[in-house]
Amino acid sequence: MGKRSFWGWGVEEAAFNEDQRRNLKMMIQMQLGQLELEELQPPRLDELSLPAPRLRPPESLASLFRDDPGERAGHTYGKAFRDIVRGLNGDFRVAPDQVAYPGTEEELVSVLDWAADAGAAVIPYGGGSTVTAGVEPRLEGDWKGAVSVDMSRLDRVLETDSTSRAAHIQGGIYGPALEEALKPHGWSLRHYPQSFEFSTLGGWIATRSGGHFATLYTHIDDFVEALRVITPSGSVETRRLPGSGAGPSPDRLFIGSEGILGFITSAWMRVQDRPRFRAAATVRFADFMDGAEAARMLAQSGLYPTNCRLIEAREALNNGVGDGSRHLLLVGFESADHGLDAWMDRALEICRGCGGEVKEGAGRTREEGEGAGDEAAGGWRQMFIQAPYMRDALARLGMVVETFETACTWDRFPEFHRNVVASVEAAAREVCGECMVTCRFTHVYPDGPAPYYTVIAPGRAGSQVAQWDQIKAAASEALIREGGTITHHHSVGRDHKPWYDRQRPELFAESLRAVKKTLDPSGMLNPGVLL
Repeated sequence: MGKRSFWGWGVEEAAFNEDQRRNLKMMIQMQLGQLELEELQPPRLDELSLPAPRLRPPESLASLFRDDPGERAGHTYGKAFRDIVRGLNGDFRVAPDQVAYPGTEEELVSVLDWAADAGAAVIPYGGGSTVTAGVEPRLEGDWKGAVSVDMSRLDRVLETDSTSRAAHIQGGIYGPALEEALKPHGWSLRHYPQSFEFSTLGGWIATRSGGHFATLYTHIDDFVEALRVITPSGSVETRRLPGSGAGPSPDRLFIGSEGILGFITSAWMRVQDRPRFRAAATVRFADFMDGAEAARMLAQSGLYPTNCRLIEAREALNNGVGDGSRHLLLVGFESADHGLDAWMDRALEICRGCGGEVKEGAGRTREEGEGAGDEAAGGWRQMFIQAPYMRDALARLGMVVETFETACTWDRFPEFHRNVVASVEAAAREVCGECMVTCRFTHVYPDGPAPYYTVIAPGRAGSQVAQWDQIKAAASEALIREGGTITHHHSVGRDHKPWYDRQRPELFAESLRAVKKTLDPSGMLNPGVLL
């Protein structure tokens, strides 16, 4: 995998090199003017000054714990912009006191028992890719310290069921390892969040991750068959069933619980046969709302495209998949069973009816091993993976970068989009002077889209975090005011909590508090998240 960065995204070897940063600087200056961009240098590990650990595990558990600076720094933050900037500045003052690596459920229980006796808060840690402060020990109260519990040693496929096409998988397995383990069976989970390389199955489930499919199977929820969870009050194991009407679902209680109720140690997951056939096409629109109308019709057509991502022209230009003159709708289908020409023909007919332009012969079915597919779709996939590295490079250039995603119903989308963009642009210009706000759809449903917005603006030295906070607050206020959700797939964490409190019914919040009190009587698990 390479050496993980302790302050930024991913692995150090994949970070933007000097040429890439130079090109990025030119792109920003072309769009926002000839800004003076002074590049920040990342800190070295030996330069960090971390507070001394306040907690020491007993000798009997010492082999499960690490407290060296690299481990503690690497488990301090997630990967939001404000995390990256603080890491760049060498600010790790809230580092956990200890990092635990249990390899079995029994060891996990021992860690929880010791932490409870020690008065420590416990932070469940998957891959640490959260962008909402979901793993940061931002603690209130009289906790004696914080322990980050890294689940990466629980990383195996335990059992497979070829008849039901399902697999029993431990929660600490990372995305690439999971896919590699399923490959000999001819299977794939087909869940590829942007964090795929650096996130875990348990993390996906705990945060209701959004993945590969733009329609139908949009969230990890759709693949969960059963769960096993370790809580401070005991273990919970749900029954394997394809579906059930027996009361509220116990699985749903833990899907999206963000580590406040327990540790997802394993899950039975519905897997897919690996696709043999693919078809992809790029449709170009002069008007963004015409592209949105095509996406709506596709979402309501029953065709269930795998890919249905509308990308605003400036976003396409910034990511090297367009020239900035047209908005792009990437349409794709895949199957393990049959060719896809009939589905694609109807999809492109819908797009042309909405004013879309399509190259002649685009979208033909390709079988596994055949030549390259749609150029824009391939370019977008590459930039999708590289985007977090680009965000880090922008932070080094002193820029302010924010991304936020939401969902709303189709009937209100035009006004929703107009008002959200206006609010965010006004806030960004007030605190940064210039800005660029772009949009794309990540997922579409029969009743509405999931728009994903990106804000890029010049920062001021020493003020990037404060500027980001103001833009983040304005964006969040706009989403709630206009009737959207505070998050479609980025989770709540600590950063979204004020707006989540307003979105959810208060009686539900009281019910969730009661459940947490039962499963986690001392409130030690991820305090400050959700509640």
